Amino acid sequence: MQKNHLMKETIHIIGAGIGGLTTALTLKQKGHPVQLYESAAAIKPVGAGIVLASNAMQVFQKLGLQLQLEEAGHIIHEMRLTDEHINPLSIGDLTYFENKYQVSNLAIHRGDLQRILAENIGLEHIAFSKRLVSIVKKATMYELTFEDGSTAIAKIVIGADGIHSKVRNQLFGEHRIRNAQQPCWRGICEMVLPKKYQHKGHEAWGRGKRFGFFQINAQKVYWFALINQLKTMPPTVNLLELFQDFHPDILNIIRLTLDNQIIMNDIIDLKPMYNWQKDTVCLVGDAAHATTPNLGQGACQAVEDAYILGKCLENNVDTSVAFQQYEQKRMKKAHMIVNISWQMGILAHLENRLGVWVRNKMLQCAPKSSSLKLVEQIAQLDE
Repeated sequence: MQKNHLMKETIHIIGAGIGGLTTALTLKQKGHPVQLYESAAAIKPVGAGIVLASNAMQVFQKLGLQLQLEEAGHIIHEMRLTDEHINPLSIGDLTYFENKYQVSNLAIHRGDLQRILAENIGLEHIAFSKRLVSIVKKATMYELTFEDGSTAIAKIVIGADGIHSKVRNQLFGEHRIRNAQQPCWRGICEMVLPKKYQHKGHEAWGRGKRFGFFQINAQKVYWFALINQLKTMPPTVNLLELFQDFHPDILNIIRLTLDNQIIMNDIIDLKPMYNWQKDTVCLVGDAAHATTPNLGQGACQAVEDAYILGKCLENNVDTSVAFQQYEQKRMKKAHMIVNISWQMGILAHLENRLGVWVRNKMLQCAPKSSSLKLVEQIAQLDE
């Protein structure tokens, strides 16, 4: 009887990003009533692209979304790390992992991913224009107060509200956000890449800057560009000038992108923290372990959180015990991602010519087994 009572307890999720939506869908499929609160007015087709690695795609396969996502995106069979002239430094053939896990890496527009998740959850489970301003414990419940003055009472709360999480800051204390000093531009352009780039992810490393690009559907290409922080950043930056020493195909991608399709952000992460849960509240995704994007694992780790959290809640009557088990299962891998990604960002942005030459030679000479070992660690779910 106690378990049936738990199953009927609504789980309140703050934030309808990829982590919050995947968590809601996972829990809903396991019989938990869910209520999402999203600060935006709607799920809109905004943002840039994303590559869903094998670990995330395994979760989406279990949720029954694999084919739906593949129809909206572009399968990636190979990841290429190159120099600025697109000469290969390291090639990651993903077919071994495709055969082992029966899923492929997938490049997709973030807006399409969020739309598919929201439609499968049901929009009736998402309250929009609900920006959380405070969460206060009152006896065994939590009072949620939103910017519009409305309130909600919740017994179980999941904070999926990103790196600047209100849930984390108010219940778990302030934690250090680190700035990598690498401004990042992300863009979407209407084009079809030449055949030699199809079904491959490319990231080109130069001196103190890098550029990556993927086809994300039949008509669109997603790209990202990062540089070392300039001493004084001008109000507007000419990316064609900044990347003038890169391959002409890269410059063409920039040239074909409309200004209103480019967003710029600082690259930041959350210094590893060691408490993601308290009582009947827990954190998922960037709220718990925000990472720099250098391993392409930010959203993927949030998706993995959702899967493990769902399993822990399924196996436990006591919510607080389930949250503790989730934390124990996920923390080691999530922190590994944060730490390796931070170090990779430093390596990618070397400016000294000799240092860049040595880096590139080391990447070219490194045994394939070393990079495959990391991919395997990332691909394997923390079950």
